[in-house]
Amino acid sequence: MRLRLDVVVRRGEIAESVHRIQAVAVDPDGRMALETERPGMVTTFRSAAKPFQLLPLVERGHAERWKLTDQELAVMCASHTGSSYHLELVSGVLDRLGLDASALACGYHDPLDPESLADVKAHPEKRSGLYNNCSGKHAGMLCLALSEGWPVRGYERADHPVQQLMCRTIAELCGVSADSLLTAVDGCSVVVFALPLSGMARAYARLAAASESGDARESALARIRGAMRAYPRATGGVGRLSSELMERGAKDRIAKGGAEGLECVALPARDLGLALKSEDGQARGLGPALFAALDQLGALEPGEAERLADLARPILRNHAGLEVGVIEAVARRLEPAVG
Repeated sequence: MRLRLDVVVRRGEIAESVHRIQAVAVDPDGRMALETERPGMVTTFRSAAKPFQLLPLVERGHAERWKLTDQELAVMCASHTGSSYHLELVSGVLDRLGLDASALACGYHDPLDPESLADVKAHPEKRSGLYNNCSGKHAGMLCLALSEGWPVRGYERADHPVQQLMCRTIAELCGVSADSLLTAVDGCSVVVFALPLSGMARAYARLAAASESGDARESALARIRGAMRAYPRATGGVGRLSSELMERGAKDRIAKGGAEGLECVALPARDLGLALKSEDGQARGLGPALFAALDQLGALEPGEAERLADLARPILRNHAGLEVGVIEAVARRLEPAVG
């Protein structure tokens, strides 16, 4: 199925702006169930890579060794809001490792959680890397370094064994060669990967299809999937599209977003992975685009789009609270590609 997928921002009846969305859904072998004009668009995986950056820690048995809980694994996949709940989870992991926030290479940024933000503004001495939305991922990387006997210092650098292992793992899950991955420095200072959108969807298809009784990789992916599904707030927080979708949407769905307008979803009921990218990097169109893609795939539960209308078709309000417009997806089927 080929689509053109746009998200239109309407003020009254006026189309005020348009976000072009590229999307692709594939099975674990890379067979396409849905594609827009550019399924091979190369872009950065950003935070949507986190479940697979966590994979080596679980696959190699270190999660069991350190007795990591599913909540702790979920926060290692998180782009969290910096709430007290998230801070406690990450601090608990670091305590078990014999480390503190000074070991985190991610740096500080203001939390999205209002209570935490008010607290650090009142007490700026509390600022640390714990509040960074990637602090859980970094705690997992520190745990992997300690578990493998690798140096903790410099774990974020491209030449460190942790990041080299991440690179190989991402390539394997996405069905591409490690040499083909483009890399740069992410907002949290670790390596970020660029690859085709179809490769990202394939990794999520493998997450969707992983069997608990499979080999070490399969069972590790299944555990990560279960942790994210059981604790959607740990993976993000209030207002995060991925958390809201898992918490209020279909019961088996796994979602993870990334910066610059990226959202990836695993659909275990269909053994499919879905990746969407807003070409202009704006995230506000992702909810409507995601629901439109799920609808085209026949993957929406009855009444789900209506139940999550705040995500599927957000209402625009002005400063006085008046309803002035809407953000909605427009999906149009295209002729099959020739050749």
